[in-house]
Amino acid sequence: MANIPTPHISAPYGAFARTVLMPGDPKRSEFIAKTFLDSPELVNDVRGVHGYTGYYKGKRVSVMASGMGQPAIGIYSYELFNFYDVSSIIRVGSCGAYSPELHARDMILAMGACTDSNFAAQFGLPGTFSPIADFGLLSAAAAECEKAGVNYRVGNILSSDVFYNDSGTGMEEWSKMGVLGIEMESAALYCNAARAGKKALCICTVSDSFVYPEENTTAEEREKSFTAMMEIALKIAEE
Repeated sequence: MANIPTPHISAPYGAFARTVLMPGDPKRSEFIAKTFLDSPELVNDVRGVHGYTGYYKGKRVSVMASGMGQPAIGIYSYELFNFYDVSSIIRVGSCGAYSPELHARDMILAMGACTDSNFAAQFGLPGTFSPIADFGLLSAAAAECEKAGVNYRVGNILSSDVFYNDSGTGMEEWSKMGVLGIEMESAALYCNAARAGKKALCICTVSDSFVYPEENTTAEEREKSFTAMMEIALKIAEE
């Protein structure tokens, strides 16, 4: 295909499975591939963003990091959806929790993604677009959470363009509207999936809590200990 390889992905066409798991951290991508996949093959390492394809219980699955923020996941998800014919991307990331019902290592299944980003302005819509998950992936993930006995919530998440917010966290304002937590990628992923006619879901494990800060996790724990989220994403991956 004329657009392959892309400026950000060196893999040939067909190197990625129909479903790609997408953590933010390249180290988490490597951990998932080497821990859960049979015969994982490195298919991309441009800019150190590792992408692997292998098999999970006989099912071909890929995993590739997105990096941090909506511009980064916007680039990678666009290229995967539009040039590599990927049909589903499942973000497996970490988030900060606003809800007192959520503790460290609990999960959020992001049904919708609020945002302070201007990412959707590119589509020229005469109003405000509401980025949402694919219901099939969402319902399948909820069912797997129930089977696994995982504490989870389904609802809105905030995809923010800033980590260090000069005016404060905004937790009180978003929380009173029922927003469960904050991360930095999902809204852009959902927008790109909608535009491409593809599927997307964000599954986030709570790494930090604004309500219970004593529970906050370390970088190594975020990389290697959020395995329940990874296994749920692998189980619902579509062939």
